[in-house]
Amino acid sequence: MTEKSSKAKNILNSPAAQDSPSVEGAHAFSDQLLSDVSALPSLPGVYRYFDEQDQVLYVGKANSLKKRVSSYFQKNHGGTRIGHMVKKIHRMETTVVRSEAEALILENNLIKTLKPKYNILFRDDKSYPYLKITKPLVSSKKTPASQAPTEPASKPPNPSAQEISRVIYYRGAVDAKHEYFGPYPSVWAVREAIWLMQKVFRLRTCEDSVFNHRNRPCLLYQIKRCSAPCVGLVSVEKYNEDVKNAAALLRGETQQIIKELESKMTAHAEKLEFELAAELRNQISALSKVLHQQAVETAGDQDVDILSVQLQGGKACVNLAMVRGGRHLGDRPYFPVHVEQAEAPEVLEAFLTQHYLDIKVPPILIASHKVPSDLIKALSLQSGVKIQFVLQPQGQRKIWLEMAVQNAQIQLTRLLAEEGSQKARTRSLVDVLDLAVEDMEAFRIECFDISHTSGEATQASCVVFHHHKMQGAEYRRYNIEGVTAGDDYAAMRQVLDRRYSKVAESVRLGEGKMPDLVLVDGGKGQIGVARDVFESLGLDISRLVGVEKGEGRKVGLEELVFADSREKVSLPADSAALMLVAQIRDEAHRFAITGMRAQRARVRVGASKIEDIAGVGPKKRAKLLQRFGGVKGVSQASVQDLMSVEGISEDLAESIYKALR
Repeated sequence: MTEKSSKAKNILNSPAAQDSPSVEGAHAFSDQLLSDVSALPSLPGVYRYFDEQDQVLYVGKANSLKKRVSSYFQKNHGGTRIGHMVKKIHRMETTVVRSEAEALILENNLIKTLKPKYNILFRDDKSYPYLKITKPLVSSKKTPASQAPTEPASKPPNPSAQEISRVIYYRGAVDAKHEYFGPYPSVWAVREAIWLMQKVFRLRTCEDSVFNHRNRPCLLYQIKRCSAPCVGLVSVEKYNEDVKNAAALLRGETQQIIKELESKMTAHAEKLEFELAAELRNQISALSKVLHQQAVETAGDQDVDILSVQLQGGKACVNLAMVRGGRHLGDRPYFPVHVEQAEAPEVLEAFLTQHYLDIKVPPILIASHKVPSDLIKALSLQSGVKIQFVLQPQGQRKIWLEMAVQNAQIQLTRLLAEEGSQKARTRSLVDVLDLAVEDMEAFRIECFDISHTSGEATQASCVVFHHHKMQGAEYRRYNIEGVTAGDDYAAMRQVLDRRYSKVAESVRLGEGKMPDLVLVDGGKGQIGVARDVFESLGLDISRLVGVEKGEGRKVGLEELVFADSREKVSLPADSAALMLVAQIRDEAHRFAITGMRAQRARVRVGASKIEDIAGVGPKKRAKLLQRFGGVKGVSQASVQDLMSVEGISEDLAESIYKALR
C-alpha cells in the first residue's frame, strides 16, 4: 500500500476487519477511495457510491459519516445485495449537514432524483385524496339562530355560495384557506366520509354555480341529505354550527359532539321549542347509528398509521392502514423494487424515509418490525410532530396490526400470482413468434396506434411492455401534423420515423438498442408502411408485427401479420400469447384515445377563446374558423389576413391578433 493510503490502514487493521480476514474486495479498492473513507468526519451527512462507469450505486444517510461508511469496508457482507454493491464501489461523494433530519431530507431527494440501483425504491405516487370543507366568507346578513323557516315574503335574501361552506372530495396541495381532513387511503374512503357528513349534518356538496342558481330545494333535500341553505331553509348560523360539528367529528371528537347536541336538545325542550329539539334528536339518532355501523372500534386513538411488511419470492409489500379521527379508513399496499435479499426492517426503514417527508406524519406509528430510533427522531424533527413508534401493540391496536399483516400477505400473494401469469404470457409470445431472446426479464415490446375524430386532432401513441408489465412512465404521444385528415398510413409512417430515426443511428454506432418486438395496430396496409420505414432506416423488419382485427372485428379473433412475408398467424382465443398481444394493443388504443380527446378539447376550448374576444360573436367566429381552417390558423393569421374576413374591422382584427398571441 502506498504512502497516499497510509491512513486507510486503520480501516483494514481494525478489530472488525481482523475478525473477517477475507474482507471482500478490499484488494480491489483504490488508494484514493480508502484514503477518502479514512478522512471522513464524525458528522451527520449523506454519502453516494459510484461504480467505474460513474453510475450511482447507492445513496445513504448517517448520523456519523465516518462510522457508517467505514462499516461497509470492515464487514464481510458475503453474497448479499449490499455485498454485491460494495464490490462495485469505485468512488464516493459525501455531503455534511447540520442534523440527521437534514440528512434524511437530502437522502430522500437524491434517491428520487438518481434512483440508485441498490437502494430499495418506492414509486413516487403518494397522491392521496382529502376531504375538504371550504371556509365561508363573512356574511353581512344576520339571521337569528332559532329562526324557523318563514313565508317567502318575510324571508331574508338567500346567502351566496361563498357564504356557505361546502364539503368536497379533493386531491392536490393543501393550503390555509380551507380545512382539509386526511389524507385518506382511497377515493372510496373519502366518499364514505362525505356520505357521513350528508347523513348526519346535511352539508352541501353542490358546485357554487348550481348553488347560486337554485330557486327551490334539490333532490338531496328531499332525501334528507342536505338542509337546503341555497334557498334559505336553514339559517347561516345554524348551518355553520353543523359545519363546526362535522369538522369536530372528522377530528374524532365524537363524544363531545353528542354531549353538546344533547345539552342543546334539552335546553330547547325546556323552552317548549319542540320542533328544534326534535331536529337535534334526529341528528343525535343519525350520528349514533352511523357510529354503531363502524366495523372497527377506535380504542380512543385519533390519527394512527399501521405499517406491515411482508417478503416472499424476491418481492416485498408494505401495507399502510390509516386511522383518522378515530375511524379506520382502510389500507393501501406499496410494492418497492430492488428488494432482492433485503430484510423486512430494511424495507420498512426505506418506506419511512421516502414516504413521510412530503406526507403529514400522524403522532402514532404502529409497525410490524423495528427500525432505528434515530430515524424516528429525525422524522419527528423534520415534521414537527412528536412521533410515538409502537412495535408490540395491545388491545385494539394489536387487532389493527394483525389486519395489516394479513392484508400485506394477501396483496403480495396476488402480485406474485399476477407476475407469474405475465411471465407465462411473455414466454408464450416469444415461443409463438420464434424469437431469439436471451434475457426474458429484459424482453421489450413497443406498440403503436393512431387515433382521431374524422381527421381532427390526430395523435399517435406508443406504449411499452418491459419486465413483464406495462411501463407507464415510458409511454409517449405524438401529435401528427402535415398529413391528410384521416390518412392513418401517413400518420403511422410519421410516428415510426420520428420514433426510430435517432434509435437507428445509435444502433449503427453500437450505442443503442431496438425493442425486441414492435407491434402495430392494423393489418397489411399498416404493416407495409412500417416495413418501408424500417427498411429506409436499415432496421430489422422481422421485429415488426401487425395486430389485425379478425372477422367481424370481434375480440379474440385477431390475427398477427408479419413484415417479413411470413404467413398470418391465427391464435386460439385462450392463447396466452394472444392475451398478451391484446392487452398491449388495448392499452395503446386507450392511451391514443385519451390523448386525442384531450387535444380535441384544447382545440375546442381555443375556439371558445375566440368567441370570448369582445366584438366576436358566434357568426364571426364561424367565419374566422371557416376561412383559416381552425383555431391554429386564426392564431397564425396576420392583422391584414384577419381584416379580409367579412365583418372584421381593423380594430377588431388587432384585438383578435393580440388575444390569440
